[in-house]
Amino acid sequence: MANPLLIIAAGGTGGHMFPAQALAEAMLARGWRVKLSTDVRGARYTGGFPHAVEIEQVGSATFARGGILDKLTVPFKIAGGVVSAVFRMLRDKPTVVVGFGGYPAIPAMSAAWLLRKPRMIHEQNGVLGRVNQIFSKRVDTVACGTWPTELPSGVDGIPVGNPVRSSILERAGAGYIAPGDYPMSILVMGGSQGARILSDVVPPAISALPSDIRRNIRVSHQARDEDLTRVAQYYADEGIPADVQTFFNDVPTRLSECQLVITRAGASTIADLSVIGRPSILVPLAMAVRDEQSANAQQLVEAGAAIMVPESQMHVESLSAQIAAVLGNPDGAVKMAQAALACGKPDATQTLVDLTLDLAKK
Repeated sequence: MANPLLIIAAGGTGGHMFPAQALAEAMLARGWRVKLSTDVRGARYTGGFPHAVEIEQVGSATFARGGILDKLTVPFKIAGGVVSAVFRMLRDKPTVVVGFGGYPAIPAMSAAWLLRKPRMIHEQNGVLGRVNQIFSKRVDTVACGTWPTELPSGVDGIPVGNPVRSSILERAGAGYIAPGDYPMSILVMGGSQGARILSDVVPPAISALPSDIRRNIRVSHQARDEDLTRVAQYYADEGIPADVQTFFNDVPTRLSECQLVITRAGASTIADLSVIGRPSILVPLAMAVRDEQSANAQQLVEAGAAIMVPESQMHVESLSAQIAAVLGNPDGAVKMAQAALACGKPDATQTLVDLTLDLAKK
């Protein structure tokens, strides 16, 4: 008899894929088979998934990209993906289907609904994404990564937290080295969208720091490909040691070794910050339609673990002053790190596993 099968439906961004990866790792360890249902775009984010996870690509599309003709074909592409997903589930019957959002999740979640398979969605943000909003009333369980989460009338959510990758869990609660008169590290991350403003403002803000702080600064800066050369050149011209890359494969290490993080407020980033426990300056993505990143950041801000800076207030002088306020106050920085840690949910993956196993009993 074949081992039970979990189908994970996700795609679009790392924010959807990282918690999906965490659940996949945990369920494989329990002897389950795991398949990831995604589209061509989502498949680009599967490099960190265990090799035992079978990747199934189905047709999908989004109304958010392309011209009028592209948008007209979206329903047909999605419908084709749904039909394909139905036939796959009829051939290899899943025990549970879990969706993490993103348009690539539509085919598998729709097929699970049509076939009445036990199913759950996990929403990472404090506001439901478009796809999870569609399925929130068509699933058995709604698991919430950020609490409270804005939910449609009549829908009850279960506060779970956002599962983090095993590489983050391995560094949970890693000792924090307070700022001082020795090398200090700042980690700058912009996510897959909207990193331009961080590349514009953060380097000169660091350059403008008081000399007694600036002389000790080391920077790890994640920048978009089109900004890479100018950002690296700026740091070099200013004599600030900096490692500038489009993507860091060792974020858990850099996160555990830094004194301050300047970043967007994506749900997975917030989860990583709180599980490891690091002070942060959070800049929510202004173009987010539902302003979900501000909702994500709220818990850390209210706990005293983070400073939130709206894009409209993202200026060199003020940001420099905020960086100095953290790195120039060792006791305050330690309290911020401890406050972040207190917000963490390192057991989020286990809670999601338990919910998955409960569904399997149905």
